[in-house]
Amino acid sequence: MPVTLWQRLLRGAYACVMYALVPAMLYHLVWRGLRDREYFRRWSERFGWYGVAPLPPTIWVHAVSVGEVIAVAPLVDALRARHPDAIFLVTTTTPTGAAQVAARWKGEVAHLYLPGDLRGAVRRFLAHARPRIGVVMETEIWPNLYLEMRRAKVPLLLVNARLSQRSLNGYLPVRPLIRMALNCVDEIAAQSQSDAQRFVRAGAREDRVHVSGNLKYDLRLPDGFAAQAGERRAAWGAARPVWIAASTHEGEEAFVVEAHARLRERFPGLLLLWAPRHPARFPFAIAACRQRGWRTCSRSAEGMADAQTDCFVIDSLGELLGFYAAADVAFVGGSVQAIGGHNVLEPAALGVPAVVGPHTANFTEATALLRDVGGMLQAGDGDGVVQAIGELLADPARVRTMGAAGRALVERERGALARTAERVEAWLPVRA
Repeated sequence: MPVTLWQRLLRGAYACVMYALVPAMLYHLVWRGLRDREYFRRWSERFGWYGVAPLPPTIWVHAVSVGEVIAVAPLVDALRARHPDAIFLVTTTTPTGAAQVAARWKGEVAHLYLPGDLRGAVRRFLAHARPRIGVVMETEIWPNLYLEMRRAKVPLLLVNARLSQRSLNGYLPVRPLIRMALNCVDEIAAQSQSDAQRFVRAGAREDRVHVSGNLKYDLRLPDGFAAQAGERRAAWGAARPVWIAASTHEGEEAFVVEAHARLRERFPGLLLLWAPRHPARFPFAIAACRQRGWRTCSRSAEGMADAQTDCFVIDSLGELLGFYAAADVAFVGGSVQAIGGHNVLEPAALGVPAVVGPHTANFTEATALLRDVGGMLQAGDGDGVVQAIGELLADPARVRTMGAAGRALVERERGALARTAERVEAWLPVRA
């Protein structure tokens, strides 16, 4: 498709804006680095400089951070099984995502940071990564990246694609630019019909958009999870009530501490498992619990909670599922504050009922389905969340019923993995 003068002007304006934002990008990296030292590493990759020979031709998958890496891992594994001689590259934008790639594949899959959406950086990235196909997870729409993929004649797929109404509203003022980017995508595999319709409204061609379902329903649980959970419960007291606060953000830390204090008044032996979303917040969670006088242990220091532990901070990556399995009730963070929530399907797959706050825009469909089948509770504010957790801890029979409903929903909705893998296969060029 020929590029019009209007499109050239539009892209030129976007390029000027992006280059003008480079100082802000550098400031952001420094600011994040002061909180998480990993952001100070591999800076050159953020601008497409690698200093080593290009990779062999790759099957490239982009997953922003931890949640996306976990969700796309079964797809990567399925493709690796079908193409055992291919080189796979997974890019992320966060160090926690990079750590998840390293932990999951232990060097068998290459990792790079995806550079910022600067035309020169993107071209250097593509020259280094040499993708045979690009598979981008969820909601990452970067005009320069998408346009350069089209220029390089590399198939580009947006999979497990979701677009909230809030994101769509944010795109509408720059819809011509977003439409130009989306027209470079060969296929969009949306999570739901609502997501598919919003992508079309954002400017995607209707004949390139279809519904494949949510890959997060196809979460694979390692063997022995139930036995491991039983061992952990035995170590800290099998009869103790346990709740987990998972993927919490900085602004939710005070809420978690206050919630635990209130719940302990009703359940004196209550154990809190706490997994902050970002590693930089691990020390703050530990300190906040100890300031209350609670006996606090951490995964890195003590290894495991015991019968005297009041709070156990999971200051590690990639272990959240195992601790979900050992809890009675899960609070899924990012939902009391206006973050948009995190993955409620993980505890559901393990038969653990979740409680969330009002802000779940990132998982609108999954939240609605779980709520409708009785697999989770959603409260209008923090006080409601605490009340809901207390109600569940006081009613083990209800916990079991809700857990079974959530697990059944996850089982029923599986299948996106096979459908998505089939679509990627259809676009994957035959290797010469």
